[in-house]
Amino acid sequence: MRSVFSPMLLALAILWMAVPAPAFADDSPAWFVPGAGVAWIPNELLSETTRPHVGGILGFRLSPSWALEGRGSYLKTPSTIGRPDLYMPHAEGGLTWFMNEGKSFSPYVTAGAGVAYFRFQGAGGGQKEFDYGGGVGVRGRFSEQVAFRTDVRGLRYRAPAPLTDGDQYYNHIEIFAGLSFDLGGAAKDLDRDGIADKVDKCAGTPFGARVDETGCPIDSDGDGVYDGIDACEGTPKSATADARGCPTDTDADGVLDGLDRCPNTPAGATVDASGCSADSDQDGVEDGLDRCPATSKGCVVNSNGCPTDTDADGVCDGLDKCSDTPNGARVDVDGCPIVVSEKETQLLDTGMIRIQNINFETGKSRILPEAERILDEIGNILARWPELRIEIGGHTDSHGSAARNIALSTARAQAVLDYLLVKVPELEPTQFTAEGYGASRSIGDNSTELGRALNRRVEFKVLNKEALKREKKKSSLAPRE
Repeated sequence: MRSVFSPMLLALAILWMAVPAPAFADDSPAWFVPGAGVAWIPNELLSETTRPHVGGILGFRLSPSWALEGRGSYLKTPSTIGRPDLYMPHAEGGLTWFMNEGKSFSPYVTAGAGVAYFRFQGAGGGQKEFDYGGGVGVRGRFSEQVAFRTDVRGLRYRAPAPLTDGDQYYNHIEIFAGLSFDLGGAAKDLDRDGIADKVDKCAGTPFGARVDETGCPIDSDGDGVYDGIDACEGTPKSATADARGCPTDTDADGVLDGLDRCPNTPAGATVDASGCSADSDQDGVEDGLDRCPATSKGCVVNSNGCPTDTDADGVCDGLDKCSDTPNGARVDVDGCPIVVSEKETQLLDTGMIRIQNINFETGKSRILPEAERILDEIGNILARWPELRIEIGGHTDSHGSAARNIALSTARAQAVLDYLLVKVPELEPTQFTAEGYGASRSIGDNSTELGRALNRRVEFKVLNKEALKREKKKSSLAPRE
């Protein structure tokens, strides 16, 4: 008998752990369980030890977990040699403890005592014997009113004299199964949230939603989808969620709808924490889509954010003030052709600009106003060639001592450099040096007035001739004036 009893207990325990247990309100005062099962009769009593039996349970609730239950069963054994058919009804009462009350699946323990009745066919009255026992079982609810019951119980009783030779007790195992029907007073829970309708403040809660003690559904993340049926619990506050409770991101920019201040951002655009795209160079094409993210302000750009240059002069449309510049012409920063003067041509061809008509006060280094126009022109020319290193050389005629002429020519060369640096701010001081040569490098006859005039001059000489060659090779000159 023990070998039958132990596997059944194990099977019930596994079934208890494996089956989910949603909540049911359960406060019915009574129930009735008709059913049937199998009994194992002691070998000492009968030749056929396994017999079917029928019976039932009548239960009365004492508390949410405890119940008083009356139980009865009936079985018949076939006749054997020297023994007629035996009828064995028995009835008992006892206590049952439901371990998981209020859930759809509840294991229980039961124990009690009663009377076993033995009566042989054709004989007169039967014989009553005291019995007692207990067992374990499970109840699984189908609804508020109907449940399934099954249990395994062990009984102990003393068999009557016709079956045994002596006065001793025997063990008897029964398995019972049946449907339990609640009798009156069962609490209704139409939304099956585990809270009886009579105390449920939120009737109609969707099935599966978690509720509080009043029966009202909980929405921890405030997305409108209740906990328990929310597939994405923990949605950020204010984010828009779909019917499953999962946040949406319509423009796929990584910022959730509801938090996205710019919900229609183009795919691929870079966005900030608020979901709005940036346009660092302000050309109308968002960062992330802009293939030329450092476009100068004011340039016209194409759909990729890159500046256009219709006349291909290196100055973008929008900033180009001369948008139809001839192909290959040199242009200034405004995109307009640079007209190359005679002095600039002289610089490029000879590596030097020589000026005889820069006038100074007699015997001094102060530049006279009439010389400023010439110096302004030269300064603008030199500003277009920032790669060239220039020596500004001062020269005098032979009038006066050599030392005085060296000092005077040096002062005049420095005065020219100082003027240019102030007048043309884009010139770099490191690009220039100033030297005075006095009358040591005459180009005219100092014995004549014309020769002395030629010797009184200022020269702008290129020191890095290789750079000059490179610049000339890269440049295309416009027609001269």
